[in-house]
Amino acid sequence: MFSHKGKTRTPKHNLQIASLLSFVAGLVNVVGFFSVQKLTTNVTGHFAFLIDEVFKLHFENAIHIAFYLISFLFGSFAANFMVEYSSKNNKNQTLLIPVIFEATILFMIALVGNYLIKNNADTIVCSLLFAMGMQNSLVTSISKSVVRTTHLTGLFTDLGIELSQLFFYKDRLQKNKLHNSINLRLTIISMFFSGGLVGGILFDHFGIKSLLLGTLILISGLIYDFINIKILLLKRKI
Repeated sequence: MFSHKGKTRTPKHNLQIASLLSFVAGLVNVVGFFSVQKLTTNVTGHFAFLIDEVFKLHFENAIHIAFYLISFLFGSFAANFMVEYSSKNNKNQTLLIPVIFEATILFMIALVGNYLIKNNADTIVCSLLFAMGMQNSLVTSISKSVVRTTHLTGLFTDLGIELSQLFFYKDRLQKNKLHNSINLRLTIISMFFSGGLVGGILFDHFGIKSLLLGTLILISGLIYDFINIKILLLKRKI
C-alpha cells in the first residue's frame, strides 16, 4: 500500500491507500470544521475568503487566511522533500517519515486542541492544513497522480468524465481500465463521506480528541504494510 511505487504499484494498492487516507481526510474535515468552523482539508474555499477580506480591507484577517494557504503548500513541500531525501538513503522507508509526521500532528492537535480552541484556533487550522497538504502530496506522488484524498472537486469532475466515456469506449481493455478508475473514485468519495460521518458522531462525544482515530488509522496502515512486506520476504526465502 505505502511501499509500492512505480511499476510495482497495482490498482489494488491504490484502492487500499485511497480507502485509508480518504477516510482520515473525511474525519479531519468534519472534526476540524466542527472544532473551529474553518476548512481544514483543502484551500479552495480559503481563496474566496481571502479575496473577501481584502476587498473589505480587513488585512489582518486576510493575513491569517494567507497563512492557511501557505500551511497547505508547505505541508505538500515538506512531504515530498522527506520522500526525496529518504529515497537517497533508505529506499525501503521512503514513506515512513511523512506518514508518522502526519500521525503525530493529528495526535498533538487531539491532545492540546481544547486549549488551542480557546486561545489560538489558527494553530489548529494551520496544523491540520499542513497535515492534509502532506497527505495529498504523498498520495499524489506514490500513485503517480492517480489518487488524491483531501478534497472532492476534482474527483467529481473526473468521475463525470469517466461515466460519460462508458458510452463510447467499446474495447474490453479500455473498459476494464475505466471501470477500475471509476471504482477507485467512488471508493475515495464514499470513504471520505464515511470518515466525515464517523468524525461527526465521535465529535459529539469526544470533541477534537476524535482526531486520535486518524492517528490510529495511519499507524495501523503502516503496521499492516510492514507485516505484509515481512510475509512476502519470508515467502520468497521459502
